[in-house]
Amino acid sequence: MTTIGIIGAGHIGSQVARKAVELGYDVVISNSRGPETLTDLVAELGPRARAATAAEAAAAGDFAVVTVPLKNYRDIPVEPLAGKVVIDTNNYYWERDGRIPALDKGEATTSGLLQEHLPQSRVAKGFNHIMAKDITTDGSPAGTENRRALATASDYPDAAKLVTRLYDEFGFDTVNIGRLEDSWRVERDRPAYVKRQNAGELKDNLARAPRTI
Repeated sequence: MTTIGIIGAGHIGSQVARKAVELGYDVVISNSRGPETLTDLVAELGPRARAATAAEAAAAGDFAVVTVPLKNYRDIPVEPLAGKVVIDTNNYYWERDGRIPALDKGEATTSGLLQEHLPQSRVAKGFNHIMAKDITTDGSPAGTENRRALATASDYPDAAKLVTRLYDEFGFDTVNIGRLEDSWRVERDRPAYVKRQNAGELKDNLARAPRTI
């Protein structure tokens, strides 16, 4: 059975964990405050889930989901994630994260920053442009008319393929943007951000995205 290491137990992390457990995955989840603060969540998730430190969650996962505030991305453990696919849900909220000039100038992307921090991992964008509550409620079977689509991007085809598979299991179609350098197209305040859209609409919105906001 595949184990997902989830680093960050906020709205997105908790919802990914809920859906993953429902689908039969094992989950090891962490936050910045310590495993003892996740007792209620783990009790809700059931026997397929356990709480751990970030390093333990990273080590336990066959792949990982990183869902922490962008300002904390350098705290993500590096060595336990070496050789693994890491799905990055980060968005840049300068009001929370402080100004990051490389992002403001369109010289970097949020997931690209995480990839630089994790040079031995294979980072893929995922779950960054959907409201947390919709992760467990808005999916539908493959082939459903007007099925909601989500975007991914990665410099590694196998990482994008893993996100595509996970999206499908969660009930979503996938649009692959391409490399991480182009993942800005689905970041905050662009046309595709937190909108319900099918694959065709998502492709159109990605194409209309401005490089800087």
